[in-house]
Amino acid sequence: QVRLVESGGGLVQAGGSLRLSCVVTGGSISQYAMGWFRRVPGSEREPVASMGRHGMTYYVESVRGRFTISRDNDKNTLFLQMDRLKPEDTAVYYCKMATDYWGQGTQVTVSA
Repeated sequence: QVRLVESGGGLVQAGGSLRLSCVVTGGSISQYAMGWFRRVPGSEREPVASMGRHGMTYYVESVRGRFTISRDNDKNTLFLQMDRLKPEDTAVYYCKMATDYWGQGTQVTVSA
C-alpha cells in the first residue's frame, strides 16, 4: 500500500524559510513524477512545483526563484525548500506521487 506522509510545516514570519518533507512507503519515488500542491480554504488545490522521473523541474510563477523541489531516492523522500516566504504562501501543502497518490497535507502559515 502506497503512503505519503508530509512534515515540516509550521508558523514562520515573512521572509523566513521552511523545508517540507514527504516520505513515501510502498512505492519508489524514482519511478514516478512527484509534485507539491497547496490549497487555501475556499480555493482549489493548485500545483506549486513538480519533478519528473529524470529530474526536470517545474515551478508555478509565484514561487519561482524562492522554492526548490528535490528528492532523495535512497530515502524515498521528496523535499520542498521554501525561502523568502510571503503571507500569500499560507496554505496546506500536499505531496503527490504519479497521478493517484496524495499525502494528508501539512499546514504552512506565514505571518506578516
